[in-house]
Amino acid sequence: MKIMLTSAALALSVLAAPAVAQDIVDVSKVNKDLIATKDGKEYSIATVVKVDGIAWFDRMRDGITQFQKDTGHDVWMVGPSQADAAAQVQLIENLIAQGVDAICVVPFSVEAVEPVLKKARDRGIVVITHEASNIQNTDFDLEAFDNLAYGANLMKELAKSMGEKGKYVATVGSLTSKSQMEWIDGAVAYQKEHYPEMSLVGDRLETADDAAIDYTKLKEAMTTYPDITGILGAPMPTSAGAGRLIAESGLKDKVFFAGTGLPSVAGEYLQNGDIQYIQFWDPAVAGYAMNMLAVAALEGKKDEIKPGLNLGLAGYEELTAPDAANPHLLYGAGWVGVTKDNMADYDF
Repeated sequence: MKIMLTSAALALSVLAAPAVAQDIVDVSKVNKDLIATKDGKEYSIATVVKVDGIAWFDRMRDGITQFQKDTGHDVWMVGPSQADAAAQVQLIENLIAQGVDAICVVPFSVEAVEPVLKKARDRGIVVITHEASNIQNTDFDLEAFDNLAYGANLMKELAKSMGEKGKYVATVGSLTSKSQMEWIDGAVAYQKEHYPEMSLVGDRLETADDAAIDYTKLKEAMTTYPDITGILGAPMPTSAGAGRLIAESGLKDKVFFAGTGLPSVAGEYLQNGDIQYIQFWDPAVAGYAMNMLAVAALEGKKDEIKPGLNLGLAGYEELTAPDAANPHLLYGAGWVGVTKDNMADYDF
């Protein structure tokens, strides 16, 4: 986050065992044929995330931990203590040196990890990525949904709060965070087509997936553009940074927010009405899904990883491949939208 199974049948029996407390994935629905192993093979699989110690990736670790319990594989999660492309690359270098069987990666910078992931694949290590729709050096990139549609839906919610008019600012963890950039691309495109009285001001703010930086950058933007009435947040921590700024500055009902977030991070601001809407997918299920693809690839089942595949996980029941030129790019379907009215339904 070990004893692998002696046959495909044993793999199925282990996966059908009683679930551990607080399981995230319903093991009874998992595509067991896809990850069944033969000859007692045990795999070592590391998941490398953008930054360790934040709620989003704490939740992803929960899914990876359950995968280890369900399957017996030696799997774990690591990440730099701060969002830093060079530090993430070094972690991957270390894993290559250790000779792991597979590496799952949520890149902070796609460009930064491309060379080291090529090195991993050249060494025979399976690579699975997430939030990296433009990456080339991967066996499969698994996205939770169509990124442009995700962003368009954020814009619908922001426009609703803003009365479909006014200026807004947008944040991304990094200008090299491909998926986050695509969310904002989708949101801005939808705004231009449907809400002509709204406009994006300034450049996209890079916040390094850090709520404190979000707070500071947004405060500076509002000083520069005092007529901002909307905040569009791609990184999860922006929900907390924006909520804090709005609450402390007395901007409730004057500045509105829609963006990626988690109830555990933004719940108090949702409840108090400082922010209006957060959207997310479950990173725990994404972590579980990446590890499933890694095992399948290691077992020589790459031909089975294609459009229509059902992983048996919520949101990944029918994978799609929207880009014929990049068949390794696969999408799940669906996201969760949360307001103060339904936040109690999500306890992470």
